[in-house]
Amino acid sequence: MNKSNNITIEEKMTIEEKMAMRLKEKNNKKNKKKEVTDENHKGKVESKKNDIKNIVEVIKKEIIKPKKIEEEDLAMPAPVVCGTEPCDENCEKKKVAKEELNKEFLDKEWEEKNKKLSEEKSSKDKQYKILGIMFEITRKRYYFEVVDEINYMVGDRAVVDTARGKEIGLVYMAPKMMSKKALVLPLKPVIRKATEDDNQQFETLKIEAEKANIIGKEKIKKHELPMKLVATEFTFDKSKLIFYFTAEGRIDFRNLVKELATIFKLRIELRQIGVRDEARILGSLGICGKELCCRIYINKFDSVLIKMARDQGLVINPSKISGACGRLLCCIKYEYQQYADALLKCPSMGQTVKVENTKGRVVGINPLNEYLYVDIEGKGRMRVNLDEVSFDKKEARKQHKSKKKTPEEKAAKGLEAE
Repeated sequence: MNKSNNITIEEKMTIEEKMAMRLKEKNNKKNKKKEVTDENHKGKVESKKNDIKNIVEVIKKEIIKPKKIEEEDLAMPAPVVCGTEPCDENCEKKKVAKEELNKEFLDKEWEEKNKKLSEEKSSKDKQYKILGIMFEITRKRYYFEVVDEINYMVGDRAVVDTARGKEIGLVYMAPKMMSKKALVLPLKPVIRKATEDDNQQFETLKIEAEKANIIGKEKIKKHELPMKLVATEFTFDKSKLIFYFTAEGRIDFRNLVKELATIFKLRIELRQIGVRDEARILGSLGICGKELCCRIYINKFDSVLIKMARDQGLVINPSKISGACGRLLCCIKYEYQQYADALLKCPSMGQTVKVENTKGRVVGINPLNEYLYVDIEGKGRMRVNLDEVSFDKKEARKQHKSKKKTPEEKAAKGLEAE
């Protein structure tokens, strides 16, 4: 009996111990799970703080140019942000991160654009100190940049840098500030104000150039070339001798150049010029009694057409509308635009118009004073103001554009200077 009781107690103790062990194991497991969850929670909280920074760094490495992120790109996987692949379209963390990234790149882009715009504005508004120089032989005028603080006066001579080396010229315009828009860049600099030695050297070169001109004319006669020698000049460093000549066509002057090179032992250049350039170099007086405009201030010759003289009501007489060069007067173009604008308001010559309910034909026009001469039926020729006349403006403009040339105009076609 005692043995059986002992066995049952031992069995009971073992069962209780087993139950207690199981309970302890369960409790230990629960505690471990709590610790794991707490650690995961802490890790997630810490990672959430750095999520935005991490994704910014990752995207920065991938992006080369600053580019705005589209909404379609929000569905891309982002394991750093939320730990799931692929990321949902409604992921707020990813949106916030990309918005911050966009702001950062857009701010940089905006700053760069502003810098470029400010640089462009400053370059456009940049002012240059300009000196007007005229070369005395060719009478051509150019702008040069003043890089020193020397005072230049009109009439002084200055040494400047040109495409063919150092040259000396006459100051025709005192230094003044000019904007970039009014200039053709790049500008050559003014080297220095001409000294006494420079002026003396220039005068000696002019005397030598006159002697070379006489020799050049003799050699042209010797080679029987159909060309007219106009002027001769040395470059300021006396490395080249230039002969300016006029001719009707192209001339083979290779033998002439060889002979001149053996005489002067310099580089020889024969430059063909037009009759308008010839008149500018030689100089003369116009029909107005003043010195030629091309010698005083015209630098670039514009084309002058007979149509300009016709629209201004000038008589097409070659002796009256041609200048010293044998071409149409340059001054014909001065007021042409005013006449052209005024003629658009007037009827054309020969057009029928209405004056006080009567028809007439236009026989004369004074566009600047805005009156016409109209041949009215039964009344004869009358002077009428432009506002008293009614006419078809479309027809007038067509006739102005498609006006046929008269025989006098055709005969004077060779006078057109282009």
